[in-house]
Amino acid sequence: MRALIEKSLDDDKGEDIVVIDLAGKSDIADFMVIATGTSSRHVATMAEHLRQRVKAAGHAAPRVEGLPQADWVLVDAGDVVVHVFRPEVRNFYNLEKMWGLELPAAETASAHAGRPGRAHLVAMA
Repeated sequence: MRALIEKSLDDDKGEDIVVIDLAGKSDIADFMVIATGTSSRHVATMAEHLRQRVKAAGHAAPRVEGLPQADWVLVDAGDVVVHVFRPEVRNFYNLEKMWGLELPAAETASAHAGRPGRAHLVAMA
């Protein structure tokens, strides 16, 4: 499921995709995926495509919240929870920091070199 989600977000030109490994550290999901869209329309489109692709792959249709405004859309796909943000909203809430992750600017830049949408996995200590 995680690979399907990462591919969907990457195919839709999601930016700064981060995968946080929550296995054994949280009961909410095994992975959290965070991505940025360039506008509310882009965020909504990525979330809707993700919902459709997960369902088409034979999984239960994920719950989606936040589509009307599409500043921050939550897609609950069971083992994977996805947050898709507009850039300003992602910076404001800074979920990576809330989960105890703070990626140094140099690490973030190198992780995204060449393709801004490429996902990287962050394992929680």
